[in-house]
Amino acid sequence: PMPDARDLALVVAGGAPLIVMETHDEPRAIDLLTRVARDQQRNLYQWTCTDGLRRVGFGLQVEQPAEYAEVEALLRHLKERAGPGLYALCDLHHWLGEQPRLIRLVKDIALRPNAAAMTLAMVSHQLPLPPELARLAARIELVLPDEAQLLGIVRDEARRWAQLNPGTRVRSDDATLKRLVANLRGLSHGEARRLARAAIVDDGAITESDIDEVNRAKFRLLDADSVLSFEYRTERFAEVGGMANLKGWLELRRRVFVDGAGPGEDLPKGILLLGVQGGGKSMAAKAVAGLWGIPLLRLDVGALYNKYHGETERNLREALKLAEAMAPTVLWLDEIEKGLSTANQDGGTSQRVLATLLTWMAERTSRVFLVATANDITSLPPELLRKGRFDELFFVDLPDAATREAILAIHLQRRGLAPEQFDLPALAALSEHCSGAELEQAIVAALYGARARDAELDQAALTAELMGTTPLATLMAERIQGLRNWARERGVQPA
Repeated sequence: PMPDARDLALVVAGGAPLIVMETHDEPRAIDLLTRVARDQQRNLYQWTCTDGLRRVGFGLQVEQPAEYAEVEALLRHLKERAGPGLYALCDLHHWLGEQPRLIRLVKDIALRPNAAAMTLAMVSHQLPLPPELARLAARIELVLPDEAQLLGIVRDEARRWAQLNPGTRVRSDDATLKRLVANLRGLSHGEARRLARAAIVDDGAITESDIDEVNRAKFRLLDADSVLSFEYRTERFAEVGGMANLKGWLELRRRVFVDGAGPGEDLPKGILLLGVQGGGKSMAAKAVAGLWGIPLLRLDVGALYNKYHGETERNLREALKLAEAMAPTVLWLDEIEKGLSTANQDGGTSQRVLATLLTWMAERTSRVFLVATANDITSLPPELLRKGRFDELFFVDLPDAATREAILAIHLQRRGLAPEQFDLPALAALSEHCSGAELEQAIVAALYGARARDAELDQAALTAELMGTTPLATLMAERIQGLRNWARERGVQPA
């Protein structure tokens, strides 16, 4: 039997009057209760506000009329007239939080001398119990399926599809099947079955495109008022100019992270990308997920903050929990200094957020690769930067001439223009001190001008646009030079 089935059987046999089963997978919870009732030879009843109280049988049952659909009538029946048994009460928490009389009725049932003969199992996606009942209840956590069970679910759905389509079999390969199973982790049995079925049913195959769709659907299932967002578009490193050191560093760690660490191997934890604004840090963060072929989640650090005490830290914990459920994944914290700056005067909230993040960074064992970007390193607390928090710090400097040529070529190609029709070395020489973002915007602006003249973009128009651009590195030369000096003095690896 599964661990949650064993735990439930022990709790019921031990005479707990109240059991709390907090899960989105109600059918599985009822299935577990059915097994326990059968094994312990108890009657099982299920209550919902739509169908009232009905007996759950183990074979063909005669349809029963709905009784006790009203909550107070149900609880009075259980207190005064109902016989021994196991009673599954679905979504009862909607009423317990508002009416003291109902809370008292549940408490009366739990405190009866013969309470062991009747067990109330409350089942819902969320069950915050009133203090009067919390000490009387035992909580059962439903165990999520492991990889072997998920593989069994996928194979069950493949057999089901083959039965409905005689003479055909579901097409896939071992690598894709392994990735699908890995990306179903963190879901309940029912949720995993639905997503596996959706991946198969459209074309009778499990392909790379199905993996992407499963990741999106999984995030939609798990995301409940989260500050995380699923980034649907990841970059390829071919679309990122320069950063050869970073690309090589990631390639060396790709197999260990994607396939999982073997004996004696440590999982890569994450990197911090420090550099000037517009230098390509965000594109590099997206390209990590693209290179490794895994989902990218973005954590909006600014959206964490809530005016109510403790809610900010809870937001972060929930976001990190969701990221772990989506593993393997890349978690991107953009402009991390804006949320963890030591200069913030916020009553200690930033310090508590930092403590929560540092604890998670130190203790996590899941395949969540953290990519943080920062523009102002002086605002970050030193404990975040010490070795062990991140595997490596990379400095993203302004692009050199060769990298500027590559960036110009990438953005021209994206807009359907042939780079070979332009004198890229001359344009790169004109754009010294320009960031990647400034080079892109120069092309965009030049295109607008050309279309306004009903003309094609040419070398002269792009040259004029670049000559009219004042780079941020010129406007804020002292600050950017200070950032370079900081990175050089501390041996930060160039990207």
